Amino acid sequence: MLTAFRWALRIFTALIVLSVLAVGVGYWFLTRSIPDYNASYKVAGITKPVEIIRNANDVPHIFGKDDADVFYALGFAQAQDRLWQMTLLRRTAEGRLSEIFGPKTLKIDSLMRRLDLYNLAAASFSVQDQQTKTALTAYARGVNAWIDIVNRDALGRGAPEFFLFSNKIATWQPSDSLAILKLMQLKLTGAMQREILRARASLILPPARVKDLMPDDPMKPVAALPDYASLFPGVKKNYAEVKFPTSPLSPVQAPAFAGASNAWAAAPNRAAAGGSLLANDPHLDFTAPSLWYLARLQLTEGGVIGATIPGMPLVLLGRSKDLGWGLTTTYLDDQDVHIEKINPDNPRQYLTPQGWKDFRTQRSIVRIKGQAPVTLTLRWTENGPVLPGSDFDLASITPAGHVASLSWTALTDKDTTMTAMIRLMKAHDIAQGIKAGSLFVAPAQNLMLADKHGIAMQMIGWIPKRDPNNDTQGRMPTPGWLPRDRWDGHFPYSDDPSFINPASGILGNTNNKIVDRPFPLNITFHWGDTQRIQRWLTLMKDHQVQTRESFIEAQLDTVSFTARALLPLIAKNLWYQGEDAPPGTPKAMRQEALKMLAEWNGDMNEHMPEPLIYAAWMLFLQKRLISDELGPLAKDFARPDPVFIERVFRNTDGAAAWCDIVQSTKKETCTDIARISLDDALLYLKNRYGTDMKNWRWGDAHQAAQDNPVLGKVPILHYFVNLRQSISGGDNTLNRGETSASGPDPFLDVHGPGYRGVYDFADPDSSVFIISTGESGHPLSRHYDDLGELWRRGEYIPMSLDPALARAGAVGITHLTPTGAKPKG
Repeated sequence: MLTAFRWALRIFTALIVLSVLAVGVGYWFLTRSIPDYNASYKVAGITKPVEIIRNANDVPHIFGKDDADVFYALGFAQAQDRLWQMTLLRRTAEGRLSEIFGPKTLKIDSLMRRLDLYNLAAASFSVQDQQTKTALTAYARGVNAWIDIVNRDALGRGAPEFFLFSNKIATWQPSDSLAILKLMQLKLTGAMQREILRARASLILPPARVKDLMPDDPMKPVAALPDYASLFPGVKKNYAEVKFPTSPLSPVQAPAFAGASNAWAAAPNRAAAGGSLLANDPHLDFTAPSLWYLARLQLTEGGVIGATIPGMPLVLLGRSKDLGWGLTTTYLDDQDVHIEKINPDNPRQYLTPQGWKDFRTQRSIVRIKGQAPVTLTLRWTENGPVLPGSDFDLASITPAGHVASLSWTALTDKDTTMTAMIRLMKAHDIAQGIKAGSLFVAPAQNLMLADKHGIAMQMIGWIPKRDPNNDTQGRMPTPGWLPRDRWDGHFPYSDDPSFINPASGILGNTNNKIVDRPFPLNITFHWGDTQRIQRWLTLMKDHQVQTRESFIEAQLDTVSFTARALLPLIAKNLWYQGEDAPPGTPKAMRQEALKMLAEWNGDMNEHMPEPLIYAAWMLFLQKRLISDELGPLAKDFARPDPVFIERVFRNTDGAAAWCDIVQSTKKETCTDIARISLDDALLYLKNRYGTDMKNWRWGDAHQAAQDNPVLGKVPILHYFVNLRQSISGGDNTLNRGETSASGPDPFLDVHGPGYRGVYDFADPDSSVFIISTGESGHPLSRHYDDLGELWRRGEYIPMSLDPALARAGAVGITHLTPTGAKPKG
């Protein structure tokens, strides 16, 4: 017995030792891919030595003698920190995810092959100007230099994910950067999805009810701040001053997540310190690491610093010593679905205004891990690529004998958007910045600019030229064979709305309506925001002059104009009704909740219960209003829409009809539905968070879900790679924290400002910025999430172009020397 015990002890000890060794060896291999920022490398592809100085926050400051070497070093630095993310973005654009993830990503690959984004990107290299070609080529060489070093020195495959999902890293090509730009164009549009959704709703609802559900923006246009009494002069609006899939790997967004953003600017005469101010925070889906990567480049035109996207040689948002620039999504209607008629006698043909014509076709083989390859037959019409009926539920709106095709401004091999952004980085004033925007194709954006003397907002990007007699004005699919429903190129840049140095001295955009023009120059019928802009207007009125701090305060504002506007309307017949109910009853809970909401100021603060009660009430109210009429389609309208709810409770054009439950004999009123949905919400919250509603916290439900799109799905590993943070804000606050509005955690914050920047030209080195995770994509690096807590607390880091400040407290200096030169260090 004693012998058996000893052997069991020995075996157990051996297993423990082996486990410790395995963990140690595994940890050693994984940490090999954390780069040494103090190393020196001899590399081919540069002409003179280059320094990459990582400041205390791991932001690379790159110094070289010419621009090509600087772009080379940017590629090198981004590959050091985000190589897996870059290759994953490239695979997505190529339609090659299934090679490493298997059949679960086949639908994404199929869509990307049909859109042909990668080949369009590769073809567009030839239309870039020479400095852009040089930047793309040098950047690619820098990425490849790091890949070569990883392979040569066995640096842990370059990232932990490569051990699990890929055996080989293909060399980087200039077209790869252009393909990632195409991917961003897809991520930042939801026009096609809205068009299909409207068509589906139109099949089951009368026109008036479709208008309720998907209303036109009721606002007057806002761009420059209008006249508010004697505070400042009125605005001058001038348009011609300057001549789908739900996988976290999918670039296709639901319409509610198809890009959002804030940007505002103050002219010197409206700034306390006498220098222009600019603030910008784009809103995208949260991931770990963030899509954004901070960097500073010392170009021959001067230093530029701000937010880049790994895979592209661009400071996409940021400033130089002379100019600051930011972007907001315009929500331009840049896509149209066409229903194409197939020749019944020849399925290889479709109808055009000139008669039957052959589809352009091509075979494409998708290789799938663990399965046989799938061969796709890709088809194109004159209007664009043909999409299968299984995508976006197109089958439900496509008649038999027809297929759907897509027109989209980004589907061109003449896309000079990369050249536009390279030129913008090198612009020295607003005029040069606006001129650079003339080459921008997609996605259409509002370019916010500030230099030392003034401010401007210029829409950039192609506006598709539709016929004034278009059957649906681009709002629903149209017959692809009718000339009036086809595009005729795009409008000239001079037709893009422009606002330069308004008399008010303030410009702003929260994706709100900026112009009120008739179709087809109306930009869109669906602007991205009707709510945040109202709060922004209030905050701007509060200050005669603006400061860096007041701009930061606006970026971080979590007061919901929507809550303050909707609650008195919805609850007007519920406040303080009847005697106090017995404790513990649903009526008592309702009375307590209404009392709390009546005293609440609308601040979506993470530490308060009221935001959670309000958000749950709106979610259940939306569901109660639409479920009986829409049936299965209701899931596509699950997110509470403030304009829809307001129309219902004001009975605009008879919209109160939504309150009556179709299947019941009783005629329910809107007060009935408001009361029932509040009871639904409180029961849900009680079951989830306990009986004492004063102990409920918005932040317990509203957590920023910055998940790793790959490792974040692996058991156990997800605890280490996913970042969850309790956070303030909501769907309609300036500090936007958009909720998932579905699934087991409907209040999870999944979309928001992954980057914030505020630039002050009175003291440029006091400018500040932040991203929501850290610079590194390596989960074992201390820089994986080190900026995340600062971001959560609403803090920023300095944004200086002073080399001495970059060197102060640097975490490392990487020296790159050309092959044949003596390395430093």
